[in-house]
Amino acid sequence: MTETTVHEDLTVGRVADLVGVSVRTLHHWDGIGLVRPGGRSWSGCRLYDADDVARIHRVLVYRELGLALAQIGRILDDPSADPREHLQRQRTLLQERIRRLEKTARAVDEMIERTDMDHSSTRLSPEEQARIFGTDWDPAYQEEARERWGGTEAWKQSAARTRDWDAAQWQEIKDETDAVEAALADAFGRGVPPGGEEANALAERHRATIARHYDCTPAMQVVLARMYTEDPRFAAHYDERAEGLAAWLRRVIEQSARAQGVDPETATWQ
Repeated sequence: MTETTVHEDLTVGRVADLVGVSVRTLHHWDGIGLVRPGGRSWSGCRLYDADDVARIHRVLVYRELGLALAQIGRILDDPSADPREHLQRQRTLLQERIRRLEKTARAVDEMIERTDMDHSSTRLSPEEQARIFGTDWDPAYQEEARERWGGTEAWKQSAARTRDWDAAQWQEIKDETDAVEAALADAFGRGVPPGGEEANALAERHRATIARHYDCTPAMQVVLARMYTEDPRFAAHYDERAEGLAAWLRRVIEQSARAQGVDPETATWQ
């Protein structure tokens, strides 16, 4: 990402072209106080100066790193941090992400090599899934899931659908899940209320990622959402993106299910 040098105040359209985001995004960031243009033209149009554009670039880097907008705003508005400290923080986070991506790339390369040698699809073992899904993956999770859900139709569907998935397909699922979780964290940071149109749409996106594995009904999604607050591992996973996200997501899923005729209080795995 190349930072743009600005020598004059720029309109929102010009800034959007320079930094590669939409005008609508810049208007949203202005509305939530994340990046507010420092000036106005004689006709009242927003004008961005060099400092405003520099702040946009910092937002873009933090967003690329997966931080929610509300968290980015708190970081940038920290009175104790100077621009150099922000850059150092971003560099540290980028280096960590690069290490994770390089590890994932090596795992994918290994799977490609194995597939070429075998001339057939190779199913990922739990250990190989861990290389893609991160160090918090524990092979014991699969056995735990088998004990809990092994007799269900959902388990049979998941086993059948994922049997021949290769590393690229697992990575696609991981990327899709990350994108949904980033959107959830962003909505949470913006104060999107459970039960609204946007929240319900996000609940459906979340359910669609589960449905890649098995047919997930709104009632089943509610059952899963209970674990997001009751199981410390799930709670930590979501709250790592934004503190309080797990509880908010559970409410979002429950309200979405209610709108579809499911009582969250009595929902069962069906």
